[in-house]
Amino acid sequence: MAKKLSSVLGIDIGSHSIKICEVKASANNATVSAVGVVNTPEGSVDETGVYNSEAVGTVLKQLLASSGASSSSAVVSIAGQQSVLVRIFDIDDADNADNLKSQVDWEISRNANFADSNIMSDFKPLKSVDPDSKRVQVVAAMAPHSAIDVIVDCIKRSGRKPYAIDVQPLGLGRSIAMSLPEYVGASGICVVDLGHTITSINIYANGNLVLPRPVGGLGRTLTGIIANTMQIGEAEAEDYKSSTFTIPSHAQANSGMLDPFSMNSTQAFSSDFNPGGYEPATPGAYNPGSDATVGMMAAPSQSDDLAIDPITGMPIEAAVDAVTSYTNDPFAVVEEAGEGLADVVNDVDPMMTTSFDPFGASSAPASVSDDPAYAASAEVFEDLVSEVQRSVDYYTGQGGSVSRIILCGGGSRLRGLEGYIQRSLNISTEIYDPLKNLGFAAKKVTMEGMNEYRHQLAVAIGNGLHIMFD
Repeated sequence: MAKKLSSVLGIDIGSHSIKICEVKASANNATVSAVGVVNTPEGSVDETGVYNSEAVGTVLKQLLASSGASSSSAVVSIAGQQSVLVRIFDIDDADNADNLKSQVDWEISRNANFADSNIMSDFKPLKSVDPDSKRVQVVAAMAPHSAIDVIVDCIKRSGRKPYAIDVQPLGLGRSIAMSLPEYVGASGICVVDLGHTITSINIYANGNLVLPRPVGGLGRTLTGIIANTMQIGEAEAEDYKSSTFTIPSHAQANSGMLDPFSMNSTQAFSSDFNPGGYEPATPGAYNPGSDATVGMMAAPSQSDDLAIDPITGMPIEAAVDAVTSYTNDPFAVVEEAGEGLADVVNDVDPMMTTSFDPFGASSAPASVSDDPAYAASAEVFEDLVSEVQRSVDYYTGQGGSVSRIILCGGGSRLRGLEGYIQRSLNISTEIYDPLKNLGFAAKKVTMEGMNEYRHQLAVAIGNGLHIMFD
């Protein structure tokens, strides 16, 4: 981060797809100048992180070339249980920089229990909501040196230079701040990023990240249930999920929603609830010389009582392993590696106003009341709502409130999901458009083609917005 850039590549490497967005900044405006999505090479990325940088780097290089991206520098998210840990610490009596660093280093050594003891870390003090508070809050990122090396190798193999390594909740926070500024000052919004193997539940309040929580994903599990129920193959199940599967308009979860503090509610946290479960570890190598590469969002005011491990891209609760991993992106057109979105070329007004219809005029969800695939998968959606409510209840128990739920990621396009969550939790719910308030000048994709992928781009766009906020 030696200099301020006017454009950068935002890259989001997922276990099922790789997303890129080139963001160009001018004053307070941002324009997406290139975009692409391609299937992740099979066997190269899993819930632990990237473990085949050669395969990922090769496909990424092809995608960047086909998308027309010209920026030489990239901001990429690091994800996976064995690859990164993000923590928000409350530091008392940090009267000088040395004292602050000493306390943060101690917290890092207490939390980072990676198998690789050679740890890289960075932290950033965050502006307090209360100017009179004597407590300093910091966001810290910790990762094994080997995991950083793999990510850097991916970028170098793609022919670009790593500018910063970021984390998913902060990338999403930047995207929300740019596209939904009217919500930045809200008392609380819950952004649910529905991925193939990971669902990330992040609560933001007054422009600050207050609760990040990854749990098991929805896409892979649902595909397996559809395949088993309909007695069809994986590819057919993926197509059914994206083109036919619909949650009935009358369906809602039954998880004790009326009384969030009842004994049957998810509000009742036991004293030994500790999904993070981290034990002290040897302090890692700390690099205070570089700027923090974790974003601009501020820290939560609560203590770490929930002990939620905000590892980007990997759930703390074990993901459902009842079904196998699939090589097809369930919400993307099947493409050859490297083609991405560049098959369709169209000149687009650089500052055009975009309109987001996640289903399209010709594919409005039908009225379905007896879909056998939904009947077989109802428990999966019950569990999703329960996890969202659990996070909302915890934040509410700390004195906050949540006024809105925003859905993004591949799973947000499931027909009927938006209404299902709203009915179940009685909280206004909407599908997120990460291109709102951004200029769009990606000439190698039509807006029709863009609508197939835009719901997946929030993290990649947020990574690109790094140059405007950090």
